[in-house]
Amino acid sequence: MFILIIGSAPDALEAKSFKRELFQGVVTINNAWNVRKDWDYCIFPDDFPKDRRPRKNKDQKLIGSEQYVLVQNKYGGFAYAGGTMAFTAGYWALGHFKPKAIAYIGCDMVYDGENTHFYGRGSPDPLRKDPTLKNLKAKSARLEAIAACQNCSVFNLSKRPKSNLVFRRTSLEKIPKECTPRKVNSDLLKIALQKEKNLGYFFEDGKYWKHLAKFDQEKIDTLDKLWDQVVGLD
Repeated sequence: MFILIIGSAPDALEAKSFKRELFQGVVTINNAWNVRKDWDYCIFPDDFPKDRRPRKNKDQKLIGSEQYVLVQNKYGGFAYAGGTMAFTAGYWALGHFKPKAIAYIGCDMVYDGENTHFYGRGSPDPLRKDPTLKNLKAKSARLEAIAACQNCSVFNLSKRPKSNLVFRRTSLEKIPKECTPRKVNSDLLKIALQKEKNLGYFFEDGKYWKHLAKFDQEKIDTLDKLWDQVVGLD
């Protein structure tokens, strides 16, 4: 099963031309439902304005915190995953679909230039002051490592020169041939997951931002350094 996740970076518009039959599911984040009409799921946080949410047809579903928090908690919670929707969508797709591959487009989280989003200039959520988002590459490595444990590969379809995702760059045509996950350092993975448990930054309601006074940035940085090394470079 091959899942497409569409974000709101300028290159998200490339997804307009993707052949729908290639995907078992199309997941759009926030405003990205505007990119193509045949999306299956639109996922967004509680503070996403109601007037910007899509009008769905009978086959489409809106995914809010009531759905994604339960899934996210199975993967350790938001503080360790990185509290932005690009990662939340990835974990939700991983838990909901149990896919063989997840492909991202429009989610590089690099905000250079005049147009930061496909609809113009927006407010980049991952740039807000948040200890869980200081090292976006480490958080993407965590997602890929955990996906690999489910025999799922994660790819980046972006052609942009810079990205805060460490996923392999590829094209749609190559994904079926590259569906073997990259190697994961199992020893470091166990150490990282144990450190997460020891830190105790798990909050069942998902509202980690209400507990930021408990967070130790140096310990989070140390954890991120571990995640940086977990996924192989082959």
